[in-house]
Amino acid sequence: MRMHSIGIVVLGLVLLPHPAAAQHDEVAAIHVRADFGGERVSPDARQIADWIVDAADNRGLPFVIVDKADARVFVFDAAGRIRGAAPALLGVARGDDAVPGIGDRQYSEMPPKTRTTPAGRFVAALGMSTRGEDVLWVDYEGAVSLHRVVTKNPRERRLERLATPTPLDNRISYGCINVPAQFYEAVIRPTFIGTEGIVYVLPETRPARELFGSYEAHERRRQRH
Repeated sequence: MRMHSIGIVVLGLVLLPHPAAAQHDEVAAIHVRADFGGERVSPDARQIADWIVDAADNRGLPFVIVDKADARVFVFDAAGRIRGAAPALLGVARGDDAVPGIGDRQYSEMPPKTRTTPAGRFVAALGMSTRGEDVLWVDYEGAVSLHRVVTKNPRERRLERLATPTPLDNRISYGCINVPAQFYEAVIRPTFIGTEGIVYVLPETRPARELFGSYEAHERRRQRH
């Protein structure tokens, strides 16, 4: 009877999952999807975020997804956990490519058709703007940054545009990404202090998968197993 009991115990030990294996499974589960919490998210933003986490395309850095079609910004820590989301104001012109040399022009030399927010993958870092304010530089050469909403021109109604539930009135900037000041202070600055990060600006004139070469994370995981 005693030997029988020992056999059951040994069998139980054999059947118990190895701690390393359990940890691997846990990590794999984490790495297949980004955590948006309870935030509303478009299919394109979800697909790209899951791919970023699954492929480790952010290289261990915090990252931001700018969904131009939905006029929203999502900020994640390096593990793909949401730190915050907010509406955004974007370039007035529809398009995904910057006009060559646009970063060297004065505002007066930028007609509306040139005021695009370029799509792509950018290595971003905090820095100072020409106005002497700290911003998150997305494309320094192209003079595109993510910063607190600019309210100097009341006729532009930028605060009101941010507050509406539709993205249809969120196209007003020269190309920079404007977010609520409180969001910048509470989420953007703390996330990027002392580190670089990756900003993914989703396109609006072609598929996001085509631009980033991304894949469906859950499909890739199924193929692996």
